[in-house]
Amino acid sequence: MKLMQGAMAALLAATVMTSAAAAKVIDVAAGEGAQQRLQEALILAEPGDTVRLGEGVFVLTDGLSLDVDGVTVRGAGAERTILDFAGQQGAGEGLLVTSDDVVLRDFAVRDTRGDGIKSKAAHRIVYLNLKVEWTGEPETSNGAYGVYPVESEHVLIDGVFVRGASDAGIYVGQSRNIIVRDSVAVQNVAGIEIENSYNADVHDNVATGNTGGILVFDLPGLPQQGGHSVRLFDNIIVNNMTANFAPAGNIVATVPAGSGVIVMANRDVEIFDNVFEGNGTANIMITAYRYGEMSEGYQPLPVRIRAMGNLHGRTGFQPALPGGAEMAAAFGGNLPPVLWDGAGGPISIADQVGAISLGLPDLTQPREAARPGPVDLSAPADWPRVPAVVLPASMEAAAAAE
Repeated sequence: MKLMQGAMAALLAATVMTSAAAAKVIDVAAGEGAQQRLQEALILAEPGDTVRLGEGVFVLTDGLSLDVDGVTVRGAGAERTILDFAGQQGAGEGLLVTSDDVVLRDFAVRDTRGDGIKSKAAHRIVYLNLKVEWTGEPETSNGAYGVYPVESEHVLIDGVFVRGASDAGIYVGQSRNIIVRDSVAVQNVAGIEIENSYNADVHDNVATGNTGGILVFDLPGLPQQGGHSVRLFDNIIVNNMTANFAPAGNIVATVPAGSGVIVMANRDVEIFDNVFEGNGTANIMITAYRYGEMSEGYQPLPVRIRAMGNLHGRTGFQPALPGGAEMAAAFGGNLPPVLWDGAGGPISIADQVGAISLGLPDLTQPREAARPGPVDLSAPADWPRVPAVVLPASMEAAAAAE
């Protein structure tokens, strides 16, 4: 038996060494025929390979796709390697990834017809030092999402810049075990959005100039519901005053300009050690889902939400809510930093700032029935803290590699 185990171990080691030795670098340069050459490289790549993109602008006319596990797609830097989709003929994403253990790093994607970079059911995916941008003014016709991992386990978004998305710049949906860090979201409808997801840490990011800075939503009718265990910390969430330019009918089309953080229908969300300033509606909004029919098993209320250690600057000076100007006038010109619709709970705000409730605990109440007034949410939280997210060591190693 020991002899057999030894032989199997040797075979496994030999297989790993052979695989590592066989891994290759496939170089793709910008220039004529880039569309065909780059897509061919993504098709022919094998696990362990690196597709290395040269400096320059890759002029592309169609979307790209990758469906091979364990591939790294690497440019020369987000300012030096640019995938330009301004002439894209289809309406899809710029790059679609449907394989596991993929690393996307050091390049830019601009002016896609649809989403910038999407990954679906792509587990242990790393988005590193990327830039996704729509180069004109914010427009409804821009793609919906900048980076868009969905239905995935273990997601790392690190050092990503997104500007101009008509839904969310950085979006993670129906996924679990997520870290979004050291990234910048500017002039999107939602800067960063965690939707219908479990276990997410969103930290050390800048969300500025968006309609809403960071959203934590849970919506009905999706395969994964019951979003929970999300921590937002050490972020800078400032001056999110861009008019909403989402297409009509989209859930984020309801986000009022001037929103810092919005938590909708999630449980166990922590908001701590962030900097808020210049958000004209509110720094923190906590609300139930109030938009029509709900699917079986859906839980529409916010539950166990806590905020602490946040720095609150000027806010509530231009509330983009029905009756917002009248509410602000009733509060002396500005709404307080925290706004709650009155449904769900418990909620604990330990920031020593004012809060307002709309007085709508019953989801069947119309918005016209709101009776806004001050509310004391300062009672200490008596439920357990949300644990930190820990990703596989291989993902952290990929992010740390030069």
